[in-house]
Amino acid sequence: MASSPISKGQRHGADRGPAPWPAPAKVPPARPRQPSLAQLRAFAAVAEHLHFRDAATAIGMSQPALSGAVSTLEESLGIQLLERTTRKVLLSPAGERLAVRARTVLDAVGDFMEEADAARAPFTGVLRLGVIPTVAPYLLPVVLRLVHDSYPDLDLQVHEEQTASLLDGLSQGRLDLLLLAVPLGAPGVSELPLFDEDFVLVTPSDHWLAGRGDIPREALRDLDLLLLDEGHCLRDQALEVCHEVGRATGAPMTTSAAGLSTLVQLVGGGLGVTLLPRTALRVETGRSDRLATGYFADPAPSRRVALAMRSGAARQGEFEEFAAALRGELSRLPVRIVEEG
Repeated sequence: MASSPISKGQRHGADRGPAPWPAPAKVPPARPRQPSLAQLRAFAAVAEHLHFRDAATAIGMSQPALSGAVSTLEESLGIQLLERTTRKVLLSPAGERLAVRARTVLDAVGDFMEEADAARAPFTGVLRLGVIPTVAPYLLPVVLRLVHDSYPDLDLQVHEEQTASLLDGLSQGRLDLLLLAVPLGAPGVSELPLFDEDFVLVTPSDHWLAGRGDIPREALRDLDLLLLDEGHCLRDQALEVCHEVGRATGAPMTTSAAGLSTLVQLVGGGLGVTLLPRTALRVETGRSDRLATGYFADPAPSRRVALAMRSGAARQGEFEEFAAALRGELSRLPVRIVEEG
């Protein structure tokens, strides 16, 4: 019988045979369950003592419980950690490597708990304090003495920056507490007022206002006033006082100093007068006999200095206690203490 002709496509398909099934997708092996701290502690003790009874005694665990913890750890990891014989216990090669890791983990947990204990205790750990330049040289000696005498376990870290930078550091968590002039008007910031202090007029020794104790604020209208550079809150406060007394916008006013020390030197050189906070007076004017001080009639222009913290800060109670202690120390200075209340 003549066979039926086979087409080229049919012959080609016949050569291939039946179409294969798609290859099954590879399933990744299940990840071992995370061990508990009790299991790691048991394994680390056995690895150290190479004896179940001694290891159980060392960590205050019963021997059956310790043996069960190590067996459960081996089962969950899918690795034999120990070689057990009737006479001794040995670490497997994998056990030797993982024993080192287990000890590292347990040490890290211990450090974590110690840090938590320190955080629960007031005035321990790190306190990052931000201070403005027109406060730092004059108040930091008081702050540092208080911390040294009353809070020896406090790790105080001081950052001297201008107000805008300090507020940014506080909001970003880079700083914990600020010591600066207020009010700030910053959202999310709470102030703990410390004191008010008067401004005094520093002049050349031969100035017509030198040594006077009843200078009217209005005298600021026409004086050659030297100010700090922009960004310093003391500059803004001085300008506010000048605005209050009606100083003309075009009245002589020179900005030529980045710090109070330079500003005072310029006054000593006869370039003008300046305003200083009372706390800075002794430090800044005691270096030259070419300077004199004048005091304003009441009410003298003044500024308020405070501590500032994030509203609702975790250490709020600690900061409030610190502010109260600091007020007591600052009462020795020529300031008016502001009691919180």
